[in-house]
Amino acid sequence: MSLHKKAGRKVSKNDLVNIEEIVDSYYTISPDPLNPKEKVTFGTSGHRGTSINKSFNEVHIKSITQAICDFRKKNNICGPLFIGKDTHALSSPAEKTAIQVLAANNVKTFVAKDNGFTPTPVISHAIISFNKNKNNNPADGIVVTPSHNPPEDGGIKYNESHGGPANTDSTNWIANRANELIVNDQEINILPFSDAISQSCIQSYDFITSYVSDLENVIDFEIIKSAKLKICIDALGGSAMEYWHAINKFYNLNLEIKNDSYDPMFSFMHADHDGKIRMDCSSQYAMAGLINLKNDFDVIMANDPDADRHGIVTPSVGLLNPNHFLASCIHYLFKNRENWSKNIGVGKTLVSSSIIDRIVNGLDKKLMEVPVGFKWFVQDLLKGTIGFGGEESAGASFLRKNGEVWTTDKDGIILSLLACEIRAKTGIDAGEYYENLTLKHGAPVYSRTDAKADFFEKKKISALSPKDIKIKTLADEKIIEKITRASGNNKPIGGIKISSKNGWFAARPSGTEDIYKIYVESFLGKEHMEKIKNDAKDIVANAISEQS
Repeated sequence: MSLHKKAGRKVSKNDLVNIEEIVDSYYTISPDPLNPKEKVTFGTSGHRGTSINKSFNEVHIKSITQAICDFRKKNNICGPLFIGKDTHALSSPAEKTAIQVLAANNVKTFVAKDNGFTPTPVISHAIISFNKNKNNNPADGIVVTPSHNPPEDGGIKYNESHGGPANTDSTNWIANRANELIVNDQEINILPFSDAISQSCIQSYDFITSYVSDLENVIDFEIIKSAKLKICIDALGGSAMEYWHAINKFYNLNLEIKNDSYDPMFSFMHADHDGKIRMDCSSQYAMAGLINLKNDFDVIMANDPDADRHGIVTPSVGLLNPNHFLASCIHYLFKNRENWSKNIGVGKTLVSSSIIDRIVNGLDKKLMEVPVGFKWFVQDLLKGTIGFGGEESAGASFLRKNGEVWTTDKDGIILSLLACEIRAKTGIDAGEYYENLTLKHGAPVYSRTDAKADFFEKKKISALSPKDIKIKTLADEKIIEKITRASGNNKPIGGIKISSKNGWFAARPSGTEDIYKIYVESFLGKEHMEKIKNDAKDIVANAISEQS
């Protein structure tokens, strides 16, 4: 897909969404239960959609929340449920709907005090902290967020008692039950919101203090303060706004905070590669405003609306490629966390850079490669068998200093703070740190692009098998591997990955848009990477055209 003419430009009034229409549609439009595009579908990060297109409406949230209540009852989950929301326009209405159902089902629910916003990693942290000492009545959680998606989108995801994203079996059960309830809503228990919020089972909770005060157990703040770094965080109008103010005050940092007010239109953004408003803190186009400030600070950071992703801007390179930063983090952590077990490994998604493989091998650690989706790292982070789990899309988490679990969901806050720790401890920024790593491990060229695909084409791509690929070469090199399952856990990758000696590509359909994603990497340079990219589109097109 070609670069949009507005990419990287400050959005105009004409680009902004109509918040009133979006919220009205949430309440007034109902989905067609027979239309697959309007059913509840859990992707890698929960159910997402838009109210105007009848894929994220009050009916969906009532049904999903009741299904979660039924799931809790079925699995004897008796502890409290922690619920949080981000700053998308549909998140507050959806949270209210969820509370109405939770109250009617008498589920003890902890809601952010003062109707505040709560980042995804904070919900994970709260669940794990609660369950650490009270395993007889395990807690779980809900986060109402479509992550970095455009302002008109809504999303909701369920975190199980392990603190991380629910596994596929759980989300399939919840989705199937929710779709049954859409057809027969008589089985949904719900109260008017004014009654629901006054129920004794709905309780206010101070998420900020419990999370912020615990950060010193995962990040070395003393070395950050002693380095007297000049730091900037762009909160992107997201759920971490108040958290960054609390962090700055609690740890006495020299931190400048930008875009820290609620604006569900996200009118301060720069347009992404396709001209859309998308709060993707790993996109050079969405982050154009921050990149221009790269020489004004030692470290610049950004989080998306639910703060599960990070974007890092440094004086040396500007916005870091997410893969480069993951590589730097992995090497730094395993060299600077002396209390971690010598036996722990590293988790990565199979579409993350292969330089991570080389670095992990150089550290003499075990690599666990999994499909896209942070849920695949949950159990290993919980048990402490991996010290770091990361995705190429700028999402990761890692263990506490003592080697115990911090979160089992992506945490953009601690990854941002780790960029500060790297700069303070080593005297070089994370971009320079990565460049030093390439001197030993090579300098791959990586790209992720989108290609158009309708609903039915996406289904074909997700169902591809190695035998569907007839071609023998990739960018003039012999194909040495064709996989549809990840080596780390033998789970389906929802697409296909094809590798040669010096490069690879993977193709996966988007769960929310009419596109499929193409991930490409080459260790032979940009020209070779572009040839892989072109071959990839032809290979996928030919494979799906031959499917019956």
